[in-house]
Amino acid sequence: MTKFVYLFHEGNSNMRELLGGKGANLAEMTNIGLPVPFGFTISTQACNAYYAAGKEISPEVKEQIEDALYELERKTGKILGDQNQPLLVSVRSGSVFSMPGMMDTVLNLGMNDQTVEAIAHLTGNARFAYDSYRRFIQMFSDVVLQIDVYHFERLLEETREQKGYTADPELTAEDWKEVIIKYKEIVKEHTKQDFPQDPKEQLFLAINAVFDSWNNQRAIIYRRLNKIPDHLGTAVNIQSMVFGNMGNDSGTGVAFTRNPSTGEKILYGEYLINAQGEDVVAGIRTPQPIQVLSKDMPKVYDQFLQISQLLEQHYQDMQDIEFTVERGKLFILQTRNGKRTAQAAIRIAVDMVNEGIIDQQTALLRVDPDQLNQLLHRRIDDSYERQQLAKGLPASPGAATGQVVFDADEAEQLGNEGKKVILVRPETTPDDIHGIIASQAIVTSRGGMTSHAAVVARGMGKACICGCEALKIDLDAKQFSVGNTIVHYGDVITIDGSTGEVMLGEIPMIDPQLSEEFQQLLSWADETRQIGVRANADNPADAKKSLEFGADGIGLCRTEHMFMDIKRIPIVQEMILAETSEERKQALDQLLPMQQGDFEGIFLEMKGHPVTIRLLDPPMHEFLPDKEDLIVDVTKLQLTEPNSAELKRKEKLLKKVQQLAEFNPMLGHRGCRLGMIYPEIYEMQVRAIFNAVAKLTEQGMTVTPEIMIPLVGHVNELKRMRELVINIANQVMGEQSMHFDYTVGTMIEIPRAALTADEIAEQADFFSFGTNDLTQTTFGYSRDDAEGKFLQAYIEQKVLPENPFAVLDQQGVGKLIQTGVSLGRQTKPSLKTGICGEHGGEKKSIEFCYQAGLNYVSCSPYRVPLARLAAAQATIKHGIVKEQMTVASK
Repeated sequence: MTKFVYLFHEGNSNMRELLGGKGANLAEMTNIGLPVPFGFTISTQACNAYYAAGKEISPEVKEQIEDALYELERKTGKILGDQNQPLLVSVRSGSVFSMPGMMDTVLNLGMNDQTVEAIAHLTGNARFAYDSYRRFIQMFSDVVLQIDVYHFERLLEETREQKGYTADPELTAEDWKEVIIKYKEIVKEHTKQDFPQDPKEQLFLAINAVFDSWNNQRAIIYRRLNKIPDHLGTAVNIQSMVFGNMGNDSGTGVAFTRNPSTGEKILYGEYLINAQGEDVVAGIRTPQPIQVLSKDMPKVYDQFLQISQLLEQHYQDMQDIEFTVERGKLFILQTRNGKRTAQAAIRIAVDMVNEGIIDQQTALLRVDPDQLNQLLHRRIDDSYERQQLAKGLPASPGAATGQVVFDADEAEQLGNEGKKVILVRPETTPDDIHGIIASQAIVTSRGGMTSHAAVVARGMGKACICGCEALKIDLDAKQFSVGNTIVHYGDVITIDGSTGEVMLGEIPMIDPQLSEEFQQLLSWADETRQIGVRANADNPADAKKSLEFGADGIGLCRTEHMFMDIKRIPIVQEMILAETSEERKQALDQLLPMQQGDFEGIFLEMKGHPVTIRLLDPPMHEFLPDKEDLIVDVTKLQLTEPNSAELKRKEKLLKKVQQLAEFNPMLGHRGCRLGMIYPEIYEMQVRAIFNAVAKLTEQGMTVTPEIMIPLVGHVNELKRMRELVINIANQVMGEQSMHFDYTVGTMIEIPRAALTADEIAEQADFFSFGTNDLTQTTFGYSRDDAEGKFLQAYIEQKVLPENPFAVLDQQGVGKLIQTGVSLGRQTKPSLKTGICGEHGGEKKSIEFCYQAGLNYVSCSPYRVPLARLAAAQATIKHGIVKEQMTVASK
């Protein structure tokens, strides 16, 4: 018989796939003797069986749940539904990978009209008992009965106002009884049935609801965002309740063993006195810093501090711990590896190496390369005089500017239109996940540093301010006010998530400064990685930035970007409009010194590092005005200035645009095909390169350009273009009476090139796989059309696992790359290979490139640090590090 249900002491931390992260950690903490309330876990296998059976719990699973419940009752001396010693339990989800707030939880289960009286009698605290009962009705109705929590919150708010209260703890037992009667009326109104009184019925309905929440919309969005597989399912944890709302000797909180925003080694968190855990997480009340607990309950604080240190040492990682204090007794409800900002992740990893807790390889694997992007963008310029509008809690660092929106759906809509928005809410809920994703930042007027908004924003690397109580938000009017200042929907604000400041308007920002820990981690990555990392850079500024970020060279310099300069476009158009090769050469002679200056600047910045220069790639029409715009201009001029020179010029331009028009420009007259038909264009570019090399060589610099011929599909194309390059090189060396080295290679971006790479390698010194075009030509997709029309639907419907333009398609495009490398090296064993599409800065694609035996990847300058770390991680996972790294000394 398959075992579907495990008592906590039957599991351990290695059973995450079966028990989920929460269940595995509860089991582990139980086994190491921590004060964990007793309970059991229903496995992820039971969840999958539930869905396989048409969303029904099988008799076998039900029987095992009943047996475990009996053990729980025996252990606690309490019985579910008993009128003398009633057992109350929590029912919580627990996926394999942490998904905070995405799935459902029910607390205080087992309460009904009888057990509430028993609890009031046993505790001598009727207010506590009825408060717990109304919480249960509200949560159960929301999670299980699908009644919008708004109805309950509105009633509660009206009750507080009527009685002149400002906070929930002011309500008396009699007040709560009144609220409970009205809550039940809400349930009857919406479900046409009474609120369920049978605790066993409550239990199985709650288990069903948790299983169902695995596939709620917010969980699906979160899994898609974080690339969590859909087949894993969720476990369900049934745990005996402990209560933080039994008076001023009780409380609840969440704490991190280190600061999740900065990584500082200090206990970081908050708690609420006389409250339950949901009050902290949901942001309903603004909590106190955890250090206040040391004054309110010093013995409890000391015990919690010791347990926190024990858990961090045990798991060898920063922990996120939920706890409850019931009448002065501490209980640990959950621990997990804490979500953290990129800045914190790096500092914690490096500090833990220096503290002897982990080694350097573990530290490198501990930081997600995608997180590094959070550190490589701008922050508010400190020299700018800030005019603070309001200040809240600095929940997630970083700065952002955007238009104010008050609704997650509006945030998503405007974000999809390319607008920058900041989501402002009283507090966020898991249902707001799509709006958070679309926003630049989040601001809430309630909640603390461990509220939903804070945790989710930190995980995404978005700036966030919580508990900004000065903001009086009017969701109906779509505005918020601070004193006499009113900010409307669509107004622009700037926020600083590092300080908690909210400011009106757009504020100047500056480039980031990277920490010593950041540099240390990347230096370890460079010592470890066995694949090069280059940058895609088309100008001296980008080249300089590439070196600053640690690039080994330039893997792609796109020369067409140099032609797009507004001062050069007229000359480029002259070249295109030329009727004879002589006319074309006159225009090219004007472009030659400009191109030479471009290359000199890039070579100077790269200080001898390799530079791969791709000759002109796009079709000529891209340098000309839009055909439709020209037709409009010509028509207007024919009516208003029929004899003007401007009309003649535009008619000539329109005629050329029509001549150059192609049915499918992506597969048309571009790349080496231009060089074959108009060799003078490539001759100019090559001469500009070698003139720059000669000039810098004369100045004592060593420059070795790598000249790349784009869009080669047949060896004869590369053979002709290679001869052109060699001829120009020989001419320049003869004219300058000097010798310099260079190489000639090609971009593999057509399937035929990969399949005939053994022939093409005869004429190539290197291959660079242009994975953007190779993906287009392999799938037969036009990227712009695919992404705009059907690709997202393909991903949502699981036709494709991921966007192949973002993450390399290893089964298709990847096989062509492997084939190209293998065939090319059959001809030339030492053939250098790399990739220079956008995949060069994506961690999974980098891992594939390492396994495929490529020499380097190339990506945008700002993704170079990410690529360096991902390359080191790939080496650790799949390679043999030559020297075993040791733990750094303190």
